Amino acid sequence: MLTYKENGLSALPSVAVVILNWNGRSFLEKFLPSVCRSTYGNLQLYVADNASTDDSVAFVRTHFPDIKIILNNENNGFAGGYNTALQQVKADIYVLLNQDVEVEPGWIEPVVAQMQRDHHIAACQPKLRAYHAQTEFEYAGAAGGWMDILGYTFCRGRILYTTEEDEGQYDDAQDIFWASGAALFIRSSCFHQMHGFDADFFAHMEEVDLCWRLQRAGYRICYCPESIVYHVGGGSLPQGNPRKLYLNFRNNLMMLWKNLHPADRWIILTQRFFLDVLAAVKSLAAGKPADMRAIFRAYRHYCRWRRSYDRLKYPLPDKKLLELTGVFHGIMIWRYYFLNRKTFRTLEK
Repeated sequence: MLTYKENGLSALPSVAVVILNWNGRSFLEKFLPSVCRSTYGNLQLYVADNASTDDSVAFVRTHFPDIKIILNNENNGFAGGYNTALQQVKADIYVLLNQDVEVEPGWIEPVVAQMQRDHHIAACQPKLRAYHAQTEFEYAGAAGGWMDILGYTFCRGRILYTTEEDEGQYDDAQDIFWASGAALFIRSSCFHQMHGFDADFFAHMEEVDLCWRLQRAGYRICYCPESIVYHVGGGSLPQGNPRKLYLNFRNNLMMLWKNLHPADRWIILTQRFFLDVLAAVKSLAAGKPADMRAIFRAYRHYCRWRRSYDRLKYPLPDKKLLELTGVFHGIMIWRYYFLNRKTFRTLEK
């Protein structure tokens, strides 16, 4: 692995790793030691607490006195929690790190070096592997996030619930559509230029929305395979939880309405409506009525949100989805379910 100096970059940008915590004492005890072993030379460590009711804050103060603590007055989720916390952090690059992530000592250097080679790179993610199956990619980000023409998100190394073994097939640094919020490197100037995450999202897909807005503003989003982290995943809401399903459906619809080019918006959202109804019916047929209700509730809240949404909140250039990087020019769920294309490499065949 090349070090920062070996890449011909001398000045070390200041980096702040900010871990948003909510009742995560067990995760902090397990994973903070690895973060503290980071070798980057201009580093600050923060735990931003989202009004936890356990003893997380007391634990960090006692056992990690060098870590700075930010106390949020209430739990406003991932989006609002980070928006509030990062107003109090001064650094060139923020690293938003989930509380359930284990890192290696040199995980920061290659990502920062990649970002510093091109200041148009606004955000970047490392390779995410699963903590409990460390040769496999992890659901939340794998080897970089993509999107299909109907707004369905997936990753290199993970399509829907199918994750691949890491055999080096995605060891090329490349531009992607979105970088995972589990370990998100982002220039502080870009974060604040975009007014941070959309707090209406609360949690889930806020990083996809932010990366979409950054691309619309002319920035690049990248993946750095030289940095590897290990993510437990599902620490707050596990897969299959109806609340998680509701947030994913609602936030995806909100994101599409906000970011799609006006010429594409109604065409794509109409197709999504019929596919989402099909997903709800499938959930009912599978004996999961709570999932069906979650999808319908997502649509109800999305329609309520849309009536009050101010499009001038994010005044960015309109760009067609196919003009952006990291977009699959096809329908991912069709290829996955009907053509049996279960991996990223076979998706386009």
